[in-house]
Amino acid sequence: MNPITTLRPSADTVERYRKDGLWRPDTILDDLARWRAETPDAPALLVSEAGRGVLEMSYERYAEYVDRFAGALHALGVRSGHVVAMQVPNVWQVGPLLLACARLGAVAAPIMCAFRPRELERMLRRLDAVVCVTIDRWDDFEHAAALADMAARLPALRHRVVLGERTADGGDGELDFREFFERTEHGTLPDPSVVDPDRVSLVLFTSGTSGEPKAVLHTLNTLYAWYAPVAAADGIGPHSRVYSPNAATHIVGLTMGIFMPLHRGGCAVVTDRWVPDAIVPFLAEARVTWMVIVPVHLSALIDAMERTSRRPDTVRIIRAGGTTVPQPLFRRVTEAFGVPLDVGWGMTEGANTFTRAGEHPELAGRTVGRCAPGHEIDLRADHPISDDRPGRLFVRSPSLCLATWGRDDGRLTVLTEHDDGWYDTGDLAAPDGHGGIRLHGRAEDRIGVIMIPVSDVESALLDHPDVRDVALVGYPDGHGGELACAVVVAGERTPTLEGLRDWLGGLGMSEWCMPSRLEILPQLPRNETGKVRKNLLRERLRLRSD
Repeated sequence: MNPITTLRPSADTVERYRKDGLWRPDTILDDLARWRAETPDAPALLVSEAGRGVLEMSYERYAEYVDRFAGALHALGVRSGHVVAMQVPNVWQVGPLLLACARLGAVAAPIMCAFRPRELERMLRRLDAVVCVTIDRWDDFEHAAALADMAARLPALRHRVVLGERTADGGDGELDFREFFERTEHGTLPDPSVVDPDRVSLVLFTSGTSGEPKAVLHTLNTLYAWYAPVAAADGIGPHSRVYSPNAATHIVGLTMGIFMPLHRGGCAVVTDRWVPDAIVPFLAEARVTWMVIVPVHLSALIDAMERTSRRPDTVRIIRAGGTTVPQPLFRRVTEAFGVPLDVGWGMTEGANTFTRAGEHPELAGRTVGRCAPGHEIDLRADHPISDDRPGRLFVRSPSLCLATWGRDDGRLTVLTEHDDGWYDTGDLAAPDGHGGIRLHGRAEDRIGVIMIPVSDVESALLDHPDVRDVALVGYPDGHGGELACAVVVAGERTPTLEGLRDWLGGLGMSEWCMPSRLEILPQLPRNETGKVRKNLLRERLRLRSD
């Protein structure tokens, strides 16, 4: 039996978190029903799709599509506990489709389009997905054809649903999404009692930047505990227009970009492609008030604002995270938008910290904030913890997933069964002096016997005028040890290793922290969330050292 169908938190855990208001008996579906009744004509969704223009969808229409999509899935035999996979970009159908799965008590498994057939087939096999919805093609890759090719090797997969053009040899197992889901009326739905906020409702896959991707098993309540505190702190409400270019099939794009505005009666603003020069005027016309965005995209957005002389002047809060935030970006955001830049940290597995607007501006660039009440962090080390010697970051939180599940080995790890519910994030951090933390990179990014503060060095190098992007990674020194290499994307001029070391020395940085090697690349390999794929860089350096 698929362990997804029976996994749920203990009754004591549910009672405790509900008593503290961190979980709730209601769900995102109840939020949708509320706004459908109270503000049926208010915009729930505003989407810009290349070649299709701008679509505005009311709460009434949004709810109708959720019911219609749920009816279509039910007609395909999807029942409570079944897994529905979806590999689609940021199109308007994502939100209603996720909620349609929840309406049936099914498990939604959104998968980023960056995953290719080898990884996708393993994921679908591990999940025993009965339906997979896919885009026909995206970024010059034929997703529908790839899914059709692997279908015979996936005995649990009953239906393939294509958003766009069907494949020439799709056969009886392939359906047209728009015809079957959008244009066709289907029968009645099961009783709403199948909706359980504390049973596994959503599976997300980590991107595998430092190892094998694994499945992360969330409930509607663990997701609620992720976005609800941010919504409350930032005052998200019916007046809010929320934008995120993050993939809607990733934890940030899903929770902040789709669920959070829906929870508070706001409007989700979506763009299907990352084209900054086109996005800037759209954000201005959409009157976006709140953004969450990775630093590399935020920097590109400001560049586009300077080129186009357009400014989305309704933006009140901007949040960045997911990777090192360059110190100059804080100044650029204030100059471009007239608001300070807030930051945060989080994981696909759950748990997050974030800064609060207006709090401790002197810590800009030196903190990722603190967690919400009821969420816990613990820094562990066998030495006094400081910025020079950070500790390992552990979290215990109502937003943590119930379990992780190996994509290939099938190992199910229930988080509450280990270390009294504390989860080892694999990150290194130190206190920021005000109840929050300052990140110092991943533990696996540790370089050398004497630990180099990777995040600190990267941040300092990003201030160099000739460095547009940088990652610090280790490489073998030929004697069984390891040294630091700065992998740099050059600015207008190409930096030198001597120049970078002089720059760091001028900032008072210890010599053992400095890179002893420099590699220049046209761009750093990043995943869809903006994180540098340091595993690829380490392998590149290893091969060049052999």
